[in-house]
Amino acid sequence: MAVEEQRAGSRVSRPENRLVRRGFTDPAQAVRLLAGPGLEGLADDPVLLDALGATADPDLALLGLARLLEAADEAERHTLRDTLTTSKPLRDRLLGVLGVSTALADHLARHPHDWHVLVTFELRDMHPGPEDFRRALAESVRGSGRAGGRSPADALRIAYRRCLLAIAARDLTGTTDLAQTAAELADLAGATLQTALDLAAEQDPDAARACRLAVIGMGKCGGRELNYVSDVDVIFVAEPPEGVDEHEAVKAATRLAAALTRLCSDTTGEGTIWPVDANLRPEGRNGPLVRTLASHLAYYQRWAKTWEFQALLKARPVAGDADLGAAYVEALAPMVWQAAARDNFVTDVQQMRRRVIDSIPATELDRQLKLGPGGLRDVEFSVQLLQLVHGRTDPALRSGNTLEALAALSRGGYVGRADAVSLDTAYRFLRSLEHRIQLYRLRRTHLMPTGAEDLRRLARSLAALINDDTRSDPVAALQREWKRHAVEVRRLHEKLFYRPLLDAVAELPPGAAGLTPDAARARLEALGYADPAAALRHLSALASGVSRKAAIQRTLLPVLLGWFADSADPDAGLLNFRQVSDALGRTPWYLRLLRDESAAAEQLARVLSAGRLAPDLLLRAPEAVAMLGDPQGLVPRGRAALEQEVLAAVGRAGSTAAAVAAARSVRRRELFRTAAADVLGRLDEDPAEALDAAGEALTALNAATLQGALRACVAGWEAEHGDLPTRIAVIAMGRFGGRELGYGSDADVLFVHEPLLGSLEQDAARAAQAVCHELRTLLGAPSTEPPLLVDADLRPEGRSGPLVRTLSSYAAYYRRWSHAWESQALLRADPVAGDEELGARFRQLIDPLRYPGTGVPERDLVEIRRIKARIEAERLPRGADPTTHTKIGRGGLADVEWTVQLLQLQHGHELPALRTTRTRAALAAAVEAGLVGRADAEVLDAAWVLASRVRSAVMLVRGRPGDSFPGEARELAGVARYLGYGAGHSGELVDDYRRTTRRARAVVERLFYDG
Repeated sequence: MAVEEQRAGSRVSRPENRLVRRGFTDPAQAVRLLAGPGLEGLADDPVLLDALGATADPDLALLGLARLLEAADEAERHTLRDTLTTSKPLRDRLLGVLGVSTALADHLARHPHDWHVLVTFELRDMHPGPEDFRRALAESVRGSGRAGGRSPADALRIAYRRCLLAIAARDLTGTTDLAQTAAELADLAGATLQTALDLAAEQDPDAARACRLAVIGMGKCGGRELNYVSDVDVIFVAEPPEGVDEHEAVKAATRLAAALTRLCSDTTGEGTIWPVDANLRPEGRNGPLVRTLASHLAYYQRWAKTWEFQALLKARPVAGDADLGAAYVEALAPMVWQAAARDNFVTDVQQMRRRVIDSIPATELDRQLKLGPGGLRDVEFSVQLLQLVHGRTDPALRSGNTLEALAALSRGGYVGRADAVSLDTAYRFLRSLEHRIQLYRLRRTHLMPTGAEDLRRLARSLAALINDDTRSDPVAALQREWKRHAVEVRRLHEKLFYRPLLDAVAELPPGAAGLTPDAARARLEALGYADPAAALRHLSALASGVSRKAAIQRTLLPVLLGWFADSADPDAGLLNFRQVSDALGRTPWYLRLLRDESAAAEQLARVLSAGRLAPDLLLRAPEAVAMLGDPQGLVPRGRAALEQEVLAAVGRAGSTAAAVAAARSVRRRELFRTAAADVLGRLDEDPAEALDAAGEALTALNAATLQGALRACVAGWEAEHGDLPTRIAVIAMGRFGGRELGYGSDADVLFVHEPLLGSLEQDAARAAQAVCHELRTLLGAPSTEPPLLVDADLRPEGRSGPLVRTLSSYAAYYRRWSHAWESQALLRADPVAGDEELGARFRQLIDPLRYPGTGVPERDLVEIRRIKARIEAERLPRGADPTTHTKIGRGGLADVEWTVQLLQLQHGHELPALRTTRTRAALAAAVEAGLVGRADAEVLDAAWVLASRVRSAVMLVRGRPGDSFPGEARELAGVARYLGYGAGHSGELVDDYRRTTRRARAVVERLFYDG
């Protein structure tokens, strides 16, 4: 700084140099102003120059002072000059305001006599209240006719600015702190509303006589924590006086409320006071402006959403009929303090906060003091959330003021003392910064400015609140302080609701929050935990003690609890985490992974609370947690890599059973990889593409497992009997052949063998039968690994026929006995394991059957439709709802697949694109060929994708397959979450499913039955 001053001194005159040292950035202009009207002789006054230099912006302060002196008459100018030079309190207040606010400087230039209001606030212990402001405003309005014929509305605006000037002067000179300043601004707002209501009553005395009207302050006005510039949120409530009809009273009150709103919100020659915003009323802007108390109560009892009760937390009568206002607050208070018992309460509040953040334009996110991450709203949401949960049983928490409520939460042990101090300090700094930004032009804004001059002015005005030395680089010091507080607020916002739960069960140092067991259970219940007592036991087991493991868990759990609470089943998430931690807690890499890799910790929490399948797979081998910390850990592996690993594991095993167990172990781990990637949305952003990716991954995994198991069973047979006398191929059928497997799908297959040259057919058949039977037995046997059920019931003659046949036997059967449904089933046949050449020859054998050159004969067409109708009538489980059964219900998987397969049977011989085992690919080919209209195809595709996703979700959530929506509410909620529906919207999922499949069924009726 000294170097800069020396350089500046070499370029400017000595007077200018003195001004530069005092903080002026435009000394030439300052010299001109000091030589102008009203400031003559003050250019060399060191007291004045020092006072100007101490302001946030000396150039701005001097310009404002010059304008004020120029606007004043001779007598006024002389009085002001004398007071400036002799009264330090007045000098500090006036110059402090002028150095921060061009808007208040403009007011003084228009009304130069108003500087006298600063003299009336000399005593530090003088705190004006609502009545003081009402008296000042009323006197100004009553005298408006004498003051140059001003209208009462203009007189009110001028008086409001005069009071605002006094508040700002006290604030900027440190006479009041943030809390007192915000309270005075709210009291001034209440007084302004009352004065405007009085004016409205004078203008419409008939309306005033016909109603009782109360104005309820909401938001920051209700909480006595108002900004300098803000909408003033209100709710109007009315009652009829004795002898007046209720309808007439509401009409009269509406006229008064509308007039009040115009008086405050309309712009005149004296500007606007502030907008009066009544959109927090029942039904918002679509609802009536004024309601009776009974009407308000009826709405909140029947229709109100969670956020509306959160808003009512700050409700306070501020104007109008005091008794009616008190009755309104008293009547609604019980509903406010029971809001936390509503379903999805915490989720609703948290989602509202996330919606606020998501609505911020990307260009403003990093500048938002109020709505952005680490901003004022984070503090307010955290405090209100805790108030609503614990205020049910603790009346001490029922304050509408954020700082008062935070102090009460700390006193009650709901927030740790150190955390409360940090949050209080950060909130005061951020609100003070917001106030200084708004004061400059008296404009409603919550954005940090970007200009160097604006930032310098802010930094100098807040020097007392900034830890760093602001003299060398005030802008950098301000930016550091702001970011430090924002980071602290965000950290505490994420921690506050969960950390005290640990303090309730762990032995922590003094100063930590001390929730009682009842309070801890209440908080867990509000978070959505169905069994708070069990959750507390899990927390105690995880976090108690002085071990390194417990210490790390105490660091992790507050955030993990939030992620669990954001799921459909927080209890399961916490229980699963405890089980994984019990298994791996002594493994150094596990705790290090969760502590150092926040993404891995979040992914683990999401997986553990998303359902039963993935956690069950993980708990069987918890070391699979490691893949969550690997950037490529959740990318499903391809068939070649899987087969290589499976065959290597099989080759190392000492017996057939051990070899198949090794293959199953690889399958279990890879199932977890795919399920975890699916739950976390890592397969693909598009749901249909993610479904296809899961089907591909599961098909590759099952195929590799079958290949390994077949290799093991062949090796086992050969170890006992010598070389196998035949070759074996495994043909995938159904969803397996279509590469459309779900998590609960069986592996539908056909087994085909061909005796080696010189082998007896009977010996070859017995060997093939033994190998395939052992393969099925070992893959499906009870084990710690999930079974792979190999279903061969689609073979010729079904369960009555031999398990495995020769290629020639298949040819003979299909030539003589094959039915239309078997040709249809073969549409999805695809070799997946065993002898590749034999598999290819099987495909050549069946192609003429599934793509007949003559199409589908009429008798076969009738038979296919008859079988489909019979399945619908007979195979739907008893009590199942046909509108929601995903497999054979109306518009479900069978409807779409049979429709597509009929097109393949009819046209596959002439259209090579239809010769695919995949349903969606075949449907797309049918569209390109003109067999199905694009709109119809989109309807069928949407239904098939949705039904498939529901089946996968049911398996992921329940851990066992199912074709219908779960009946248990939590399981249904889990399915809805997987499908992208928010908390409390499970019913919308079912409605959407019915709507989608109903449309699909209409298309099926036309294409399959009538086509």
